[in-house]
Amino acid sequence: MIPGFSVPSSRCNVQRYATSENKAILPYSRRDYFKIWVVDGESMLHYASKSIHITQPALIFSNPLVPYSFERLSESMSGYIFIFTDDFFKENNRQESVLQSPLFQIGHNSVFFLNEEQLRSISAIYEKMIEEFAGDYAYKYDVIKNYGNLLIHEAMKMQPAMWAFKHHNATHRIANLFVELLERQFPIDAPDRSLRLKKPADFAHHLSVHVNHLNHAVREVTGKPTSAHISERILHEARALLKNTDWSVTDIAYSLGFEYPTYFNNFFKKNTGATPLSLRK
Repeated sequence: MIPGFSVPSSRCNVQRYATSENKAILPYSRRDYFKIWVVDGESMLHYASKSIHITQPALIFSNPLVPYSFERLSESMSGYIFIFTDDFFKENNRQESVLQSPLFQIGHNSVFFLNEEQLRSISAIYEKMIEEFAGDYAYKYDVIKNYGNLLIHEAMKMQPAMWAFKHHNATHRIANLFVELLERQFPIDAPDRSLRLKKPADFAHHLSVHVNHLNHAVREVTGKPTSAHISERILHEARALLKNTDWSVTDIAYSLGFEYPTYFNNFFKKNTGATPLSLRK
């Protein structure tokens, strides 16, 4: 994240940036921010599955569940950045579905190289967003949402960048991505923040592979099925929440993705031999 860049109570922020610091690798570790950014300068975008060499201005879409790091290769770099939480778009169901588009999903291309005309057009949208963000119009965040939606649709009309270097061992790549996606959901830091990925099929969908293929890769690499990893990690988090928070068992159950508290109680007792309340006591 760019120094000094944060998300205010509006759940979004937008600004232009420029830097001439020494080249560096910048990991992106926030789990709650979507990100649409313009990069003008040579760089490398590294995912667990591939790396993309950015040699011209690019529009990039980032999902907070998808781990990556950004390596700057140019001495100087500039561009724009728009970050927002999932809740920022939730007031409109149609726009919420846009966030589920391939632009934000792992396994799909989310880097779009821009020619001069496209860069001018995209930059003009960001400048309008920055102008609105600095103003005092009562409905400025609705306007910013519309501009954000426009960025999404402008990208959907472009051809995505295909210049990616894929890793060779697909089995290890898929297994490693699964583990990264699983760990990226933790720790849970608020009772109203529920797990998004709870079943093997959820992970398979985000990895763009068949669930049987995912299970085979994870078992081959780790010796355990996908479901076992998910259950063990949820159980570990449940113990931590019961011991270190004052959340009710019901809140903990919902935050861990259980539809009903009784499902959580049965899961916990089956795997530990004790009830959640007895562990807390």
